[in-house]
Amino acid sequence: MRFHHFAIEVSDLETSIAFYQKYLGLHEEGRLQFNEENIVFLKNNNFRLELISGGHQQVSQGVHICFEVDTNQQVISSFNENGISAIEGPCKLKNGWNIVFYQGPDNEVIEFLQTAKADD
Repeated sequence: MRFHHFAIEVSDLETSIAFYQKYLGLHEEGRLQFNEENIVFLKNNNFRLELISGGHQQVSQGVHICFEVDTNQQVISSFNENGISAIEGPCKLKNGWNIVFYQGPDNEVIEFLQTAKADD
């Protein structure tokens, strides 16, 4: 068994595509329609994100997606340069991990996790 993708229901497909391309470096892999839903797959290396718009779904609440990064400082700088503040963190956990949380275009929670000590 292999992980294939993580799906997020969004209210504005193009806004979400632009957000994930700009801040996470994902590129568009393909588009399709299923019933009344418009679907776009974004990809980077072995990670695939499915954005779903239309149909009768509600925007997801109560879940978050986490990306492991080499250093949270680069993430924080990128968001800060664009006037976007973290909703929580950055904080260091007892196991040494550093985490910071942001909100996506539909208030989805995006966590960035730095497991190793960053080179200074």
